[in-house]
Amino acid sequence: MANAICVIHPYLWQGEWVFDDDRVGLVREPFVAGADEIIDKCVTSIADAESGFRLQFSPYEFPGYDIRLDRSRIEGSGTWYRSEKLDMEGWLCPALLLYFEEPPETLYAKFGPKKQRAN
Repeated sequence: MANAICVIHPYLWQGEWVFDDDRVGLVREPFVAGADEIIDKCVTSIADAESGFRLQFSPYEFPGYDIRLDRSRIEGSGTWYRSEKLDMEGWLCPALLLYFEEPPETLYAKFGPKKQRAN
């Protein structure tokens, strides 16, 4: 079984939200087709999010998640997900399959600062 909660650190590069993940061989993998707009909306309260933020995501509900994304359809090589809370939809490319065997029915996501402060 893969990790129950995955963590990536997206950042803004040449005007696009991208992320790197050495574990799966991704460099500047972009968020496109609405996924970028969902990020725009979810990082407004994170200071300096453009330099990087922490995105936790899981097919399982976890404490403190910010949004729930429900799979709406498969299109091309990717998968569309919809957030009822945001009334927005975004497409996730086949890189999603580097984290899951198949596109999950539901994804839960939490957006936070890259560095967490200890209490």
